[in-house]
Parts: sequence; structure tokens; C-alpha cells
Amino acid sequence: MLPDKGMAAEIYICIMELIFKLENIHQAALQFWDFVEDKKIFAFHGEMGSGKTTFIHALCDVRQVSTHVSSPTFSIINEYIYERGKIFHIDLFRLKDEDDAIRAGVEDCMYSGAICMVEWAERAEALFGDDSVHIFFYATGVNERKITIE
Repeated sequence: MLPDKGMAAEIYICIMELIFKLENIHQAALQFWDFVEDKKIFAFHGEMGSGKTTFIHALCDVRQVSTHVSSPTFSIINEYIYERGKIFHIDLFRLKDEDDAIRAGVEDCMYSGAICMVEWAERAEALFGDDSVHIFFYATGVNERKITIE
């Protein structure tokens, strides 16, 4: 659909696409880390069951996180330790908006200098700056996923 006259069109540039089988998820995670280099804030988007949490788990495995990695759906924020610092795994699914996210401490994590991986990022879009990496997940088969990085 084309925007109405006078409306600014949103333009997204897909800078990387990964398509992988779940048995190769760790190789995809290695490619991801190589590609994003020193980025710290990651906004994960995708339908329920598209693989966001599974991929974050693989990203943590590749970084050799020494603490237990689990879904933060109920805790909202999980903190993991790896050799170069902290990773915050944040799930905004149960939150309504940016205000809820701020009250939960999400903004503090994002300004901490640690890596922040935020699932359901669209619930608090205003918190993500231009330096955030947006990752979109698609289930393309029972055991296959496609990720686009913008």
C-alpha cells in the first residue's frame, strides 16, 4: 500500500538476512555476532513461536554465558554473565507501553552499557534509539527460521 500524499513513507533497509535450520542455530548465532560487532541494544520482533527466545538462548551459548538462560516472560528482565560483562534478556510481552517498561527497569538496563536483547520490542518502541538493531523473525517451516536485521 502506498502512503497518502503528505504522509512520510517509512523506509527500512534489510542489511542482513539469515535463513537456517534449528539444528544450525549456533552457526547462525555466530554469524549474527560477527555481523553486529559492537552493537549493544537489540530489538527482537516476531510472532509467538517464531524463535526469538530460542535464538537469544543460542546467542548466549555462543557468548559462553555462565548463568542459566531462560525466558523472562514473567520476571521481565533476566541478567546473564559472560566473560566480557552482562547481557540483559528482556521480555516486554506482559507490558502495555513505554511507561510500564520504564517502571520495570528496562530503560536502566538499556543505558547500562551492557548488551540488551529485548523481545516484543514494539511494546516500547520509543525506548529504542537509532543505534538499536531490529531483528525480525519468521517461521518458514517446522525446523526453519528466517531472520532479517535492519
